Amino acid sequence: MAREPPVVFVVDDDPSVRPAMDSLIRSVGLRVQSFGSAKEFLDCKRPDAPACLVLDVRMPGLSGLDLQRELAAAHIAIPIIFITGHADVPMSVQAMKAGAVEFLTKPFRDQQLLDAIQQAIEKDRTAHAEKTELAALRRRHDSLTPREREVMALVVSGLPNKQIAAELGTSEVTVKVHRGRVMEKMKAGSLAELVKVAVRLGLPGT
Repeated sequence: MAREPPVVFVVDDDPSVRPAMDSLIRSVGLRVQSFGSAKEFLDCKRPDAPACLVLDVRMPGLSGLDLQRELAAAHIAIPIIFITGHADVPMSVQAMKAGAVEFLTKPFRDQQLLDAIQQAIEKDRTAHAEKTELAALRRRHDSLTPREREVMALVVSGLPNKQIAAELGTSEVTVKVHRGRVMEKMKAGSLAELVKVAVRLGLPGT
């Protein structure tokens, strides 16, 4: 199912800043949702779309950095661009260490913000694609029988069929059959591909 078009969330307590930011972001064809506080943003239902968050650092109640921490604690991964009226090096270092994409000090050029937004949305789009792909790989691995999983683990650890058969107390012919089914179910065209899949799934022995 296709995701919705990208959306930019703007969280800033200054009512004069939000409309200007809205019209700038809409001018490049992106959707915008604006909020006057971090709590408003946390309470809203967010669409399933590539997104980023343009966030004011200093706000009453929950600050921008507080919101960044809350999202991390809730395992909500959304790229954040911080904006601030006060150049504060320790604060910007803290924000970047916690995963912010950019930290812009006012006054900044419109293009700087738009570039950061495009970069953040692309980052989110890539992360979502990787998550979807990993979920598909997990479903494929879950579809293996317990014996096929054993065979896969031994194959990716580098054992030849003869040794796998000895290890499992079965015949080499049976191992070949299981191995073929593993390759088919995991959609791996080669041993190298199967090893890559096992590494991505973090399977033992990889």
